[in-house]
Amino acid sequence: MVCRSHELVPGYKDPRNDSVESREIRRSKPTWTSNSRRVQGHIAVKSKAASSPRKSLRARFVSSIYATHNNSRQVGLALGQCLSVLSSGSRGLVVGAGSTKLHPALINLDIACGETIDVCASAEHLPFPDEVFDLVLSQEVLEHVRDPFQAMCEMKRVLKKGGILYCQVPFIIGYHPGPTDFWRFTKEGVQELIQRAGLTCQELKVAVGPGTGFYRIFVEFLAVIAARLWRKLYIPVKGTCALFFYPLKWLDPILAGGPQCDRISGGYLAIARR
Repeated sequence: MVCRSHELVPGYKDPRNDSVESREIRRSKPTWTSNSRRVQGHIAVKSKAASSPRKSLRARFVSSIYATHNNSRQVGLALGQCLSVLSSGSRGLVVGAGSTKLHPALINLDIACGETIDVCASAEHLPFPDEVFDLVLSQEVLEHVRDPFQAMCEMKRVLKKGGILYCQVPFIIGYHPGPTDFWRFTKEGVQELIQRAGLTCQELKVAVGPGTGFYRIFVEFLAVIAARLWRKLYIPVKGTCALFFYPLKWLDPILAGGPQCDRISGGYLAIARR
């Protein structure tokens, strides 16, 4: 389902009608806001929905305090490196875009429609012909997909030869359905995803380190204890602990390069080429 206009993607198939062989998706102007975050030379433009006063206080708190994995230095550098390939005439795809617009040349795809979503579809069945994108990005999405190997093969299929795939996945994190939550990935698991898809791994490293991994589980553990005493304590205790123990994340730069950091790292990022 097409949710909003974007630039032409030859051969795009509308999932609502298999007989539709192509659809014009005209380019729309990005929504530049003061609530943008810098990604190594590029601006990540948050959607109107993301910056709207109507967005719940809880959602804002989670994105700015608890779930900051997309804002780590390692992620910013890696994303900047990948986004730099988007020259004039290039096309890119974000699988599982959520509410963030990373670059005006990127088409945003998600399972749920929204303000910044261009195409509404599943990561396991991308509605595009083969070899149409120079860059495909996937951030913290594959844990929510029933078959991550199929999704990875689909992302490889729509990549042009020589195209780049950026993939970011969690390792140590609590259950977080969105709307489902199936998987966690070790470093070897990420390598297996890339190899099975037939891609060449160029870089594989920690996205968020052991400090974040411990922080996530410790905060969750304390909230679970509180919920055992009274169910309604879970959210307020988790929020309080998330704020109070936030400095644990500051250990990531110190521990990320250690010999045993892979044991409890928060997650990994990989850059692969077709």
